[in-house]
Amino acid sequence: MKRFSIFTSLLLTLFASNARVATAEPATFEVDDEHFSMVFEIMHIGYAPVMGMFRKVEGEFVYDEQSRELISGTLSFQSKSVFTNHEKRDSHLTGKDFLNSSKYPDITFTVTHYKATGKSTGVVTGDLNMLGQTKPVELDVTLNKAAEYPIGHEDYTLGISAKATLKRSDWGMTYGLDPALVGDEVKLRFGFEAVKDSGWF
Repeated sequence: MKRFSIFTSLLLTLFASNARVATAEPATFEVDDEHFSMVFEIMHIGYAPVMGMFRKVEGEFVYDEQSRELISGTLSFQSKSVFTNHEKRDSHLTGKDFLNSSKYPDITFTVTHYKATGKSTGVVTGDLNMLGQTKPVELDVTLNKAAEYPIGHEDYTLGISAKATLKRSDWGMTYGLDPALVGDEVKLRFGFEAVKDSGWF
């Protein structure tokens, strides 16, 4: 009888474990705007890179940790929130020569594909809409950590880093290219935390 109880217990444990795997499903993660940084870098007259960021962003994505499938996702930046620590330059960047914020207030990135390249790395392909034009962009992504948050909200959270390089002229932003006052190549680096939507628990 004792052996039967132990055997039954093992079967129930195995069944419960398999049931959890079988019922695992995609979850929605919301980008924590308090823990989000996106830095861009662009060369100025060949002397030194100018670095800046966008201070207002929101986004979310749907991710299946079991299958490591990124199903969908969007990031949206307010173009007028650009910041390079120089008021006159920031005003120029939001004008018609660059971001044209009055006409195009948002810059959006929409995920179209994800390919895992390692245990915690992958390439995210998406459409970047800027200045009314949409072009594909690839992001090299690293999952730094996935765990319940140790303080504050204590929700399950992903920590992510990403980087990409693009040419602003692909979106029609050609000011300063001739003569070479402002570089065409823009380097992007992201770092952010994304909190799991409790509605999926």
